[in-house]
Amino acid sequence: STINFLERLCLTWMFFFMMCVAERTYKQRFLFAKLFSHITSARKARKYEIPHFRLKKVENIKIWLSLRSYLKRRGPQRSVDVVVSSVFLLALSIAFICCAQVLKGHKTFLNAAYNWEFLIWEAALLLFLLRLASLGSETNKKYSNISILLTEQINLYLKMEKKPNKKEQLSLVNNVLKLSTKLLKELDTPFRLYGLTMNPLIYNITRVVILSAVSGVVSDLLGFNIRV
Repeated sequence: STINFLERLCLTWMFFFMMCVAERTYKQRFLFAKLFSHITSARKARKYEIPHFRLKKVENIKIWLSLRSYLKRRGPQRSVDVVVSSVFLLALSIAFICCAQVLKGHKTFLNAAYNWEFLIWEAALLLFLLRLASLGSETNKKYSNISILLTEQINLYLKMEKKPNKKEQLSLVNNVLKLSTKLLKELDTPFRLYGLTMNPLIYNITRVVILSAVSGVVSDLLGFNIRV
């Protein structure tokens, strides 16, 4: 019993240590995204002591897009995605086991000690996933903020009225901004859940298995068939 307890304690510590590392990476990504969104604002750039430039030249737009791409790839990517996917699959498995136990006998579900352990693990994993989902969602909002490009387009239109001799040059920059806006919209991947990268296989398993299990539990508790 002592060896079993120590093994569980070590495995739990290792697992939650990896989750803390993943959360720290997500916090760093959010910080980079937050500072990146302040680059084109003179007031915010001065406040956070970061470089500032406006998107009024094609070269500046190139730098802005290159910097955005570099910051999104900065730091560990694949290892963190593996940790998050593993946590999601573990939470998925525990939820499926709990649903099966409830279907087997919901009146005696809380009588078993291992079911309480499953519930504690599920609550801890869900809190962690909600935290990552919040950070990932905020990070995506910062990087996919189209209002920055729209603001620069408005500024270019105002400059065209003040400086008609530079209308051709400003029109070129405006066209590049329009293409950049379309590019940012196309870069949003379909398998994302509040900023968490989702594998298509995991996405389909979640949609089919978990919804079916929840449907069975709800139908068993309410006493009539229900389809989710």
